[in-house]
Amino acid sequence: MKRSFPLTGISSVAVHTGHDHHPDHAHITPIYATSTFTFDSAEEGMARFAGSDKSKIYSRWGNPSFTVAEEIIAALESFGIANDDDTPLELKALLHASGQGAMTTLFLSTLQSGDTILTHYSLYGGTQELMQKILQPAGIKTTIIDMRDLNKVREAILADPSIRLVHLETPSNPTIRCVDIEAIAQIAREKNIKVSVDNTFATPYLQQPFLHGADFVFHSTTKFLNGHGTAIGGVLIGKDIEFMKTRAWKWHALLGANSNPFDAFLLTQGIKTLELRMERHCHNAMEVASYLYQHPAISQVNYNGLPSHPDFAVSAKQMKHPGALLSFELKEGMEAGKKFINQVQLCTRAVSLGTLDTLISHPASMSHFGLTSEERKAYGITDGLIRMSVGIENLADLLTDLEQALA
Repeated sequence: MKRSFPLTGISSVAVHTGHDHHPDHAHITPIYATSTFTFDSAEEGMARFAGSDKSKIYSRWGNPSFTVAEEIIAALESFGIANDDDTPLELKALLHASGQGAMTTLFLSTLQSGDTILTHYSLYGGTQELMQKILQPAGIKTTIIDMRDLNKVREAILADPSIRLVHLETPSNPTIRCVDIEAIAQIAREKNIKVSVDNTFATPYLQQPFLHGADFVFHSTTKFLNGHGTAIGGVLIGKDIEFMKTRAWKWHALLGANSNPFDAFLLTQGIKTLELRMERHCHNAMEVASYLYQHPAISQVNYNGLPSHPDFAVSAKQMKHPGALLSFELKEGMEAGKKFINQVQLCTRAVSLGTLDTLISHPASMSHFGLTSEERKAYGITDGLIRMSVGIENLADLLTDLEQALA
């Protein structure tokens, strides 16, 4: 039955978007484990190839399992946002096999040789390597500045007419730096420059970049959107529907970066509990950050919910809550960091983030290993830095584990 009223909460959107009806009356969207789809006639095949819906031709091009996940994520990112004429914002999402696949589609569909990306320090290591080792040899340059200084943003854009895309990651990995999406988008718009935002850390529950002027939003769905560490995935969302259905989709299909039905199914199920999970993640993270900030063995805590964080005000302006990620520096550096990681008993030693359990990692030797020590230092990634993705465990147990490990 079609609803006669609008949904008022993000959990309702996550649970009830995408699977409006099913011809076989399945309660949960099935896993469409098929490589190709049949046509009842030549005319039907021609119509599908000519149409904008590629979900029932060949699974590298699209698949009903992908479509459901795409529609849910687009609905979450656009929830409550209106266009200038007060009509609801419409978005188009493309599900990928990984975050790196979605990032590659973003860059290659919007840029060409001779163009420049303007971005900032402290990006995810995979993004940094993609820019340096794939895009740069292809003639696409990257300019890195401190984009928390809006004067530097203006100067960089005025000085380089080859800038075609401003790419933001806020909060960023692993120093949890935040940049002002709205202010940067306004500067970029004056020169008709597109803005993309990696919203992986925040999720649409905490931050909606399209509300602040972004043109594209990217997620590694492996993280909080899936939430259970069961599947790799990535998604690119854009507000230029025609561009997303044509040029972006073509790059996505030709790169072979498509998802698979089982991972899409797992993602769809995970998203349904996004709000519930994020509320617990965020509550625990704030308490853990406050505890670490007072601990005598810690020299610095990077958490945008602490007033001591340099981007506290920007975070509060554009995020519902500071989130579930933090990092901290032990006073004794590398050796103390290694001892701490070896000593934890409840926290999980692993890369990635956004799973139900608390994950700890050592960025210098793990996620940012591909960067030089000079690059890591410039980005605030010291040898003794520990990154923590705070899970949904009972808070008392988390604090007990941290206390014994730091002792």
